[in-house]
Amino acid sequence: MSKKLKTDLNTFALFAAVILLGFPIILGFDGYELNTYSRYLSLGIVSMALALSWGTAGLLNLGQAATFGIGSYIMAMHLKLKASQSGLPDFMGWNNVESLPWFWVPFHSLPFTLVAGLLVPALVGGLIAVFMFRARISGVFVAVITLAFLVAFQLLVIEQQGFTGGQNGLTGLAPLTIFEWTVDTYSAQFYYLVAGCLIVAVLIGLYLVHSKFGLILRAIREDAIRVRFFGYNVATYETMVFCISAALAGWAGMLYVLVLEFASPTYMSVSFSLAIVIWCAVGGRESVIAAAFGAIIVNILEGRLSDVFVEGWNLILGAGFVLVVLFMPRGLHGVIAGAGRLLSSRNTRGSSSAKVAKGPNRSQTKGAL
Repeated sequence: MSKKLKTDLNTFALFAAVILLGFPIILGFDGYELNTYSRYLSLGIVSMALALSWGTAGLLNLGQAATFGIGSYIMAMHLKLKASQSGLPDFMGWNNVESLPWFWVPFHSLPFTLVAGLLVPALVGGLIAVFMFRARISGVFVAVITLAFLVAFQLLVIEQQGFTGGQNGLTGLAPLTIFEWTVDTYSAQFYYLVAGCLIVAVLIGLYLVHSKFGLILRAIREDAIRVRFFGYNVATYETMVFCISAALAGWAGMLYVLVLEFASPTYMSVSFSLAIVIWCAVGGRESVIAAAFGAIIVNILEGRLSDVFVEGWNLILGAGFVLVVLFMPRGLHGVIAGAGRLLSSRNTRGSSSAKVAKGPNRSQTKGAL
């Protein structure tokens, strides 16, 4: 086991302990607080998903909110059909839609919904990736193209009001039922469901990062031309990580809808997508654990600052982000990793100095004589 993998596993164990034990104990199992922190944990999944593509492969996806929004709408479609007494969602009747559209029909099934919530975002991400990476588009152009797709997709969702609810989104959703268990989003059981999803997602991220797949992605980030020279299909690896990142974002979107109990086109906004980038940068894009932790910390700060400073909290948070970019370009992960290396080097120097000061032992002296 490599030293980095051992460090990441220890960090993961601490992270899981905080999520599973620390937060519930601190919150006192209060229903409202558990619901709020469940939202933070779901956002942690989409942040670590971005870290996979941005931090590992160097592909900045400014359209991450699009696949997050797709996952949220897929779950909302299932819950909206459950809540519709006539079989036709109310907003469709208001928009003169007489029968349920064919692409809504399969979402009566929960298993289909759960699978589609992962596969459809992955398919959308894969189509964009194939278009970009087969043309060997890289760098800032990836960010520009994904941002343009995000804007176009959000406008499409808003304009198709008869099928998507338009600007109002999908509201009036029924609670989710799994194996005769009706999910109460203010319960400890639901919190642990979301926490378990976050832990599994982070484990998937760690496995990918420390596998040969992750090694090749890091090599692509450093020098894609050299990797291509060694015979690897760079476009295939970039497309795969884009699909995985999109699927994880869709997973986070499904959980987010369960927490807030509605789906909105604001989930696909430019501001929300940029917020995901900020969470990832604050935590540290080079670590999936740090990226998830960054999302949780930033959202906790947003909630606390908005309570104390009703009008000026955005300014305070913005100033904090500027300081992070200036003085912590690698995020909290970079600061902690740098401090660990500094302590390790000091300990090494201290042990070396002690050996020099102690001098040779008696047996070594006799041998020299």
